[in-house]
Amino acid sequence: MNRSISKEQAYGEIERIFRTLLPQNGLAVREEQIALCYAMMDTLFQNNIALCDAGVGIGKTYAYLTACILLKKFAPHVPAGSQSVVVSTSSVALQDAIIGEYIPFLSRIFLENRIISKPIRAMVRKGKERFVCDARLSQRLEAVKDKKKNAEQMDALLSLRTHYDLDSITGLSGFDRRQVCVPKVCEKTCPLRSTCRYHQYLKEARCAEISVQICNHNYLLADAAHRLQEMRPLLNDYRTLVIDEAHKLPDAARQMYGKSLSTEDFHELCTLLIKEKHTLAAQQLKEKFDALVKAICRGELLEDAQRTAFVLTPEREAALRACLSFLRQLQKQLALHLPRWILYQLGTTEQVLNLFFTGDRKYILYIQYDRSGTPSLCAASREMPELLSKALWMKSTPAILTSGTLMAGGSFDRTRQLMGLSANQRLEDFVAVSPFNYEENCLLYLPEDQPKLSIGSEQEVKYLAEQICRLVETTYGHTLVLFTSYSLMGAVYNQVKEQLSFPLMEVWRHAQDVIHQFKQAPNAVLFAAGSCWEGVDFPGDMVSSLIIVRLPFPVPDPLSEAERERYPTLQDYIQTVVIPDMQVKLRQGFGRAIRTETDTCVVSILDYRAAPGERYHRAVLDALPDLRITEKVEDVEEFIRAKKGLDYFMH
Repeated sequence: MNRSISKEQAYGEIERIFRTLLPQNGLAVREEQIALCYAMMDTLFQNNIALCDAGVGIGKTYAYLTACILLKKFAPHVPAGSQSVVVSTSSVALQDAIIGEYIPFLSRIFLENRIISKPIRAMVRKGKERFVCDARLSQRLEAVKDKKKNAEQMDALLSLRTHYDLDSITGLSGFDRRQVCVPKVCEKTCPLRSTCRYHQYLKEARCAEISVQICNHNYLLADAAHRLQEMRPLLNDYRTLVIDEAHKLPDAARQMYGKSLSTEDFHELCTLLIKEKHTLAAQQLKEKFDALVKAICRGELLEDAQRTAFVLTPEREAALRACLSFLRQLQKQLALHLPRWILYQLGTTEQVLNLFFTGDRKYILYIQYDRSGTPSLCAASREMPELLSKALWMKSTPAILTSGTLMAGGSFDRTRQLMGLSANQRLEDFVAVSPFNYEENCLLYLPEDQPKLSIGSEQEVKYLAEQICRLVETTYGHTLVLFTSYSLMGAVYNQVKEQLSFPLMEVWRHAQDVIHQFKQAPNAVLFAAGSCWEGVDFPGDMVSSLIIVRLPFPVPDPLSEAERERYPTLQDYIQTVVIPDMQVKLRQGFGRAIRTETDTCVVSILDYRAAPGERYHRAVLDALPDLRITEKVEDVEEFIRAKKGLDYFMH
C-alpha cells in the first residue's frame, strides 16, 4: 500500500467518523475538532512534533485518539511490535476518563463499523511506588495487628489484600502507603515473587496486544531516562507519543531532573533502619539530621509557602559534613546487613546532601518551606530544556503536545523554550480556537477608577473586600474568587465573612471536600488559590461570577532569579518570561468561567494593572478570547439579569 494513498484513506475515515459515526452515537462534533484531527494526522504521517493549543470544548481527546488509531491502520510501513501509542497526562482524572470512557466508546464504534478488527486494549502504566508490595503488606499488617489504629486507616490497610493499586484506596495514611508500596529495588530472593500482584501487572502490561499505554509525565520521563542509559525501558516500545495537559510537562521535568530531601524523607530513612534492628544507627543518624534541619529551619509559621536560595553558612556546613560522614560510614558498615533498596536510599540521600555541601553549579540550590515553616532541600537542574530535548525530541518518533494553555499572547515561544523545542526542525504549531461564544456569554469587568494600593496593605484588603461583597450581591452568589496568595485570601476572608448573605467557603487543606460542598450549595462563594486555578470543573450556574483578585504574575524566587540571569536586560526577561507566564496562568484561571456551550459568566479582574490605559491591559486582552468589556458594575447586574432564569435567584 502506497504511503500517500494510506494518508488519503485516513483522511476519508476522519470525515466518516466525525461527520457520521460520532454524531450518530450522541457526540456533538464541531468543525474545529475535525480540523484539529486533520492537523494531528498530518503531524503523525510526517513524523513531526506538533504544539496544539486547543480551547475549551474542542474535544481534543477524541481527535488525537482517532488520529493515532487511524495511523496504526493506514501506516503499514511501521514495524510490527512497535505499534503502540503512549498517552501521557498530568492528572489521574484524565487517565481514568481515557481508559474508562474515551477508549471504550471509540473501540465500540470502530469495531461496529469495521475500522478496526480487534478491540482497543489500553493500560495505565504507573511507577512501582503506586502499587502494593505483598511482602511488605504482610509485614505491615503483622506490625499493627495488636495496636490501636485509626479505624479508617486500618480498613484501608486491610483492603489492600484485594486491591493492589494504591491510588484506588481512600483513607490510607501517607506513612502506611510508604511502608507497603513496592520498593525501588525488588529483592530477587523474595518468597512471594512468583505470586506478586505487581509482577503479574508488569507481565500483563508487556503484552504485545496493548495498543495504548497511558501514563503520567513523570513516568514518561523516567522511561526516557532508562532508554538513554540503555536500561530496560519502563514502557513498551511505541511509535506515537501524545502529551496531553502538556503545559504541565516542564513541572514534571523539574521534578525528574532535580533532587530533593524533606524532613519526612529523613524520618523515613531512620524508621527503615529501626525496622532492620539497627536502632542505635538510626538514633545517631536522626541526631545528625535534626541538627541539619535546625540549621535550615525558619522556625516560624509562614503566610505562604516560600522558596529561598540556599546559602552555605558555617552552621549548615558543619551539619552537612556530619551527615555525609555518618552516611558514608553506615553504607560501609551495613553493606552486608541491609536490603539493597535501603542501601540505595542511603546512597541517594548522601548524593543529594553532597550537592549542597559542594555547591554544585549544575543545579539551582534552594530551600522550600511549607506554610508551617518546615524545610526541604531542593536542587533544580539549570539544563532542563536541553535534558527534555535529549530525552524526548531527538528521536524520529512523531509527537503531539496539546493543552488549552500552550500559547501566550498569540505566541508559542515560551512553550518552545520551556520544552526544549526552540531549535527543533520538526516542529509545527496549531491553534484550535474554542467554539464557545464568549462575546455573547461572557462579560469582562474591569472596575473604573481602581486605586493604586500597596500590595498586601490594609487599604488593599479593605478595597478588595468591598469589591468582592458588591459583586457577590450583584451576581447573587455563584462566585469563585481566585487569589494568588493564601495570606491575602485569609485577610480578605476575615473582612467579608460577616458581611455576605451567601454561604462562604475557602479552600485550604482537604480541598476536594470543600469543592464538593461548594458544588452542592446553589449560590455559594468559594475563595481559592494554588491548584484551583486549573483542573477544577464548575459547569452550569455553579460559577456565574469569576473574580480574579490579582494578575497571576510568578513570585520571584531562586528559580526565576536564575532564569533572569540568561537575559541581557530586565525588560527582555519581563517580555520573554514574566508576561507570558502570567498570561498562561490567567488563561488557566479564566478557563474556570465557561465550561460548556451554554454557560454564562462575568469575569472580574480587580488588579488596577489590568485596567484600560495601564501597563498590562493589552497583555490581559491578548491572553483572553474576544469578549465584551465593561468598567461599570451596573452592566454586571444587567448581564446576570438578562442571562439567568428565575430559578437562579430563587435559592
